[in-house]
Amino acid sequence: MDKYTWRDIGSSYLPSDILAAFLYAQLECRDHIQATRQRVWEYYYEHLHDWAGASGVGIPFVPSYCEQAYHMFYLLLPSLEKRTALITHLKSQGIHSVFHYLPLHLAPMGRNWGYQEGDLPVTEDVSDRLVRVPFYNTIQESEQERVCRAIREASRLGRLMDADE
Repeated sequence: MDKYTWRDIGSSYLPSDILAAFLYAQLECRDHIQATRQRVWEYYYEHLHDWAGASGVGIPFVPSYCEQAYHMFYLLLPSLEKRTALITHLKSQGIHSVFHYLPLHLAPMGRNWGYQEGDLPVTEDVSDRLVRVPFYNTIQESEQERVCRAIREASRLGRLMDADE
């Protein structure tokens, strides 16, 4: 069973004492952690922005009135097939990338409430096309450069292009 599948009503919202201690330590280092995550996010943005625009691939957009959380960096590919091809290519290069969470309405609990495939077409479409690139506090710029190079390589090899392009 995967940890992101919504199966039933109910959750435990109270963190254990040990989790609260970990959170407290992270809160004490919040500024450093956020600065690190900002550096990771901005590297991807700077090094993939032009490529994405030229390749028809979406990247995160943060409106000027919003504050960035630096939670992840993603690419929004043109189709499920392109997303699958990119994940496969990155895996062949030893780079772990994953698709994002599955739509809640298609989880067992969502289906219990009467939802079915096709009820939320935009959600389903975006879910099928989104891929998250490696993003963690200790990632080095050299690793990010390797990720960016492999993404551009997949594009050059035609793995992200339609057959008629």
